[in-house]
Amino acid sequence: QVQLVESGGGLVQAGGSLRLSCAASGRTFSSYIMGWFRQVPGKEREYVASINSGGTTYYADSMKGRFTISRDNAKNTLTLQMNSLKPEDTAVYYCAAAPRVGMPYRYWGQGTQVTVSS
Repeated sequence: QVQLVESGGGLVQAGGSLRLSCAASGRTFSSYIMGWFRQVPGKEREYVASINSGGTTYYADSMKGRFTISRDNAKNTLTLQMNSLKPEDTAVYYCAAAPRVGMPYRYWGQGTQVTVSS
């Protein structure tokens, strides 16, 4: 089992940056597919980015060039660097873990609020 705890959210002005972190427990972190998602109240959860065990990254089109996902397997940490933030990036951001490619994300953190003011 994997437990995930996000941190780093907050209030930032449009054009600013934030760095989200996700601390994971468990000895098998390095083998998991890790992802970031976000959700606005009343809307469906939205995929942001993911990274596989080999370090290959994937992004939603609207995040390409602005967000960077990375992982440190030695520290069991997932990171999302968010630059050039826009008010529409305001959401609760969640990290998640999937056991392998093709399987659903099984473990989720509690989320961290990101608010971008105009």
